[in-house]
Amino acid sequence: MSEEDFLAQRFEEHRPHLRAVAYRMLGSLSEAEDAVQEAWFRLSRSDTDAVENLGGWLTTVVGRVCLDMLRSRSTRGEEPLHDQDGWVRLPDPLISGPDRIDPEQEILLADSVGIALMVVLQTLAPAERLSFVLHDMFAVPFDDIATVLGRTPASTRQLASRARRRVQGAAPAPDADLTRRRRVVDAFLAAARGGDFDALVAVLDPDVVARSDGGTLLPSALRRGAAEVASQAITFARFAEAGRPALINGTPGVVAFAQGRPMSVMAFTIQGDRVIALDILTDPERLARLDLSALGV
Repeated sequence: MSEEDFLAQRFEEHRPHLRAVAYRMLGSLSEAEDAVQEAWFRLSRSDTDAVENLGGWLTTVVGRVCLDMLRSRSTRGEEPLHDQDGWVRLPDPLISGPDRIDPEQEILLADSVGIALMVVLQTLAPAERLSFVLHDMFAVPFDDIATVLGRTPASTRQLASRARRRVQGAAPAPDADLTRRRRVVDAFLAAARGGDFDALVAVLDPDVVARSDGGTLLPSALRRGAAEVASQAITFARFAEAGRPALINGTPGVVAFAQGRPMSVMAFTIQGDRVIALDILTDPERLARLDLSALGV
């Protein structure tokens, strides 16, 4: 085996981990793949004889690549707003069958990276996101992260701390009981399809937040409160011919179809038998690119 082939083999061993890092940073599966490929290019052009921990080295390289991509997004104005006006950008969903996560997605979904958490990560400034993702999710030392950011370890620690507070406040941990969460989702769907407003309100938290991302072709929206979300759910249910239960980033959700094509992906965050967040992807372009093979589509 040549030295280049050996290096490529070692890189492939780290690829799933690197994809997980890039997915958390970018929220885009295609961009995550691009970031990992760029890491390979940089590795193949580097002298790695002095690298003692290749996995750690590659993790920081991917972090640096993702940081550059995030900053480029901001410069070009591509990062949609997530504020009181309601514009949102939902991350690419990972869709598995209703009962178990696809083995290929297990590493990507380690640490319970649900859609709600991914949405919050999207709202962090690039440096905050890098500090939090690398340190809190992948245990990269602050000294190494500081080198990527060109900051001191102390200021990098402050960035991660600030991001951590944002995440804890905006993305509470979901209920751990998968079966109970599925029952709540089923109750929500039954009420929506039956047009039962009171039953819908009963399964929604009074302060529920519903986010929808329609991409460039459809308006995105942010709705708050059980009554408003229930009204919208009943209206939307009339358009969907069929809905298939699925796991969306490891949490119970639904993929709705119309005329045989995916119409929406709905991910639910549930606590105490109530829906506290509902994230809905309706962007036709992104829906068309989804891998729905786990649902038999």
